[in-house]
Amino acid sequence: MTQRGFTLIELLVAIVILALVSVMAYRGLNTVIEAREHVATESRKWRDLSLFFARLEDDATHPAHRPIQDKDGLLQPEWIGKTSFIARDDANLYLTRMGAGEQGPQRVGYRLNRGAIETLIWPSLDQAPLEQPAIYPMLGGVKEFKLRYLTASNQWVKNWPSPGQVGDLPKAIEVTVGLNSGERIKRIFALP
Repeated sequence: MTQRGFTLIELLVAIVILALVSVMAYRGLNTVIEAREHVATESRKWRDLSLFFARLEDDATHPAHRPIQDKDGLLQPEWIGKTSFIARDDANLYLTRMGAGEQGPQRVGYRLNRGAIETLIWPSLDQAPLEQPAIYPMLGGVKEFKLRYLTASNQWVKNWPSPGQVGDLPKAIEVTVGLNSGERIKRIFALP
């Protein structure tokens, strides 16, 4: 009885087939991993956007009708909206909101700063001369943050208070957020 083993050519063919199967399996696994990372990144982006809009809606729909005294001692309305900001403690939107639970009213601000929307929270309503707000990044990857306000005469304006609207709150706020990834989201919140 003769023992017969594999020839060198048979071994080489088997190794080539194994190598091809391994390359195809690696590419398939790599594609699955990349798709998973892409889905996770997209999910995180939309979750963060949803949390930002939920926070802004909560703040905007719970206004406290109380003007505040700014750090210069000047009386400011409970709601201020403007298209730009100039200082470290400045914002595009200021509002006084009712606090949660036993917490009293809070002064809150929102602004777009270096590609991120930030929330500014002041420790007290009436500010001391050197008082600075706590600044929290809310949403990154943002290239556009625009706000408009609906007046009592149903006109959209870019700044609040608009002439003739002193002491009133807007009827609604329109928020437009443009992301670096190309999406542009617009939400309108009716105010009480």
